[in-house]
Amino acid sequence: MAKKKTTALSKPMTKTALLNTLAENTGLSRKEVASVLVELGGVIDRHIRKRATGTFTLPGLLKIASVKKPARKAQKGVPNPFRPGETMDVAAKPASVRVKVTALKKLKDMAA
Repeated sequence: MAKKKTTALSKPMTKTALLNTLAENTGLSRKEVASVLVELGGVIDRHIRKRATGTFTLPGLLKIASVKKPARKAQKGVPNPFRPGETMDVAAKPASVRVKVTALKKLKDMAA
């Protein structure tokens, strides 16, 4: 498949503009493209939710992973990094789950 010449956009696309562009370029109807995007969201949800694999890869573009951050205890008398010589108290933080998105090579090459 030959690579098609494209131009850079000056403004980010809205959801409607994205759906219209994808429908026009793929020959699918706008409804079909919308249902594909909805289903993609569902597949990602099934991959990164609790007790799932924890990672989802959109080949060549990005990798989405859920990262468990452990709880952190409160600390007293920690040196303040912004005011040398002073100390500060750091509040406790509960355990949490974060979503980490990593760009893959093809996406990085697009930005270069």
